[in-house]
Amino acid sequence: MKLSRRKFLHLAAGAVALPALPRTAHAQAYPTRPVRLISGFPAGGPNDLVARSMGQWLSERLGQPFIVEDRPGAGSNIATEAVMKSPPDGYTLLMVATPNAINATLYERLPFNFIRDIAPVATIMHVPNAMVVNPSLPAKTVPEFIAYAKANPGKLTMASPGIGTPGHICGELFKLMADLNMLHVPYRGAAPAVIDLIAGQVQVFFPNLPTMTQYIRTGTLRALAVTSATRAGVLPDVPTMGEFLAGYEASAWYGIGTPKNTPAEIVNKLNVESNTGLADAKLRARLSEVGGGTILAGSPADFGKLIADETEKWGKVIRAANIKLE
Repeated sequence: MKLSRRKFLHLAAGAVALPALPRTAHAQAYPTRPVRLISGFPAGGPNDLVARSMGQWLSERLGQPFIVEDRPGAGSNIATEAVMKSPPDGYTLLMVATPNAINATLYERLPFNFIRDIAPVATIMHVPNAMVVNPSLPAKTVPEFIAYAKANPGKLTMASPGIGTPGHICGELFKLMADLNMLHVPYRGAAPAVIDLIAGQVQVFFPNLPTMTQYIRTGTLRALAVTSATRAGVLPDVPTMGEFLAGYEASAWYGIGTPKNTPAEIVNKLNVESNTGLADAKLRARLSEVGGGTILAGSPADFGKLIADETEKWGKVIRAANIKLE
């Protein structure tokens, strides 16, 4: 059964307003043992590194180890299911990211309903993708690329790290808004896609910006735009996609969640400590280094709204582009 966006936002906001007195002592004592922070992606990737940065901060602040466990597979669904089935006691947390919003529509059957089963805790940061092309392509701007693609319908190929990945969905949103016909070529991860893009085997790619900065600065690849609402500090001369396609925005984001029915006092405690960390200069620098994005602090209700908005947004793109897992 689908949980409506309005109902989800109501529950996310209401969770922080529950009477605190009956469980105040419990929340004050939390945590009394190690906490697991589960990431749905391989070690060494952005999701894992952001989780470890936040985990270290929370460990120091709350006096118990916050242990990051990487459980990659099925686009983060394996990790998500493990957390959703855990006791709602604050000792099993999920590193939430954009794929959680995408998967709600991409997968026809899941053993959980993310919007129904998650208690949003805290946002951490958002990170832009970039539209990059091989320098041999005769298009130096987004309008030139659109004109070239329309003059060569079906001849351009768009690489992605895999069907339904954020890089794929970013590209599909671009195709829909620009009304383009390009062939999607999914790879097993970003690395082989970049290799073929550099070799000219594919023409365009929408990867995570931090992974592309070196290639862009050396001229190995050409960045036509970033996908965030504002220009990226690391490449301020690269325009946003929205400067050419009004309303286009497709940032990746990270946050922390926990199973529904986790005591609101524990959720609030974790939120306060997370936001305190996001205001700390050293942690901000570390997150910027590993994630390359913009810090995004907020309340559990703010995170709930982000999840609901992103689930709705990407659901529309997946249905409009008729994206199916093979």
